[in-house]
Amino acid sequence: MPIRAVVYVSGAGKGIASDRLGLSSGKLDWIVDDAARFNRNAGVTGVLLFDGERFLQYLEGPEDGLSVAYSRVLGASSHNGIVELQRGRVGQRRLPFWPMKWLPVEPQELRRLAHADWTRFNQRGDAGNANATAMDRLVGLVEPYAIAA
Repeated sequence: MPIRAVVYVSGAGKGIASDRLGLSSGKLDWIVDDAARFNRNAGVTGVLLFDGERFLQYLEGPEDGLSVAYSRVLGASSHNGIVELQRGRVGQRRLPFWPMKWLPVEPQELRRLAHADWTRFNQRGDAGNANATAMDRLVGLVEPYAIAA
């Protein structure tokens, strides 16, 4: 079964953006837990990066599951200004670690990742290189958390 992926950026809604890194209200944890329950049944995995004001989310899975999961994202009131960075087929899962998990990132890191090259979700394995692809950068950010889990 082919694996498809989508990545987007968005702005956090008021209830989350006003909560520095989503740590005190628990609203972000609740949203991510709900997404993880849904994604587990849909066969979707992914990660949500949050810098306190903006999100970058990467989702991957079978086309039918991903389509429904992404529709839920598009209809969510917890964020606004969604900009899709890339959507398409990937040869294999790149982030099979979690049905969904959120990770804090610095604003400049989120900006760097959002502006990196997402073309075809290419991955060369050189996250430290100045010309690293977006997928290389994303995997480099996420893998330390996956290893610790």
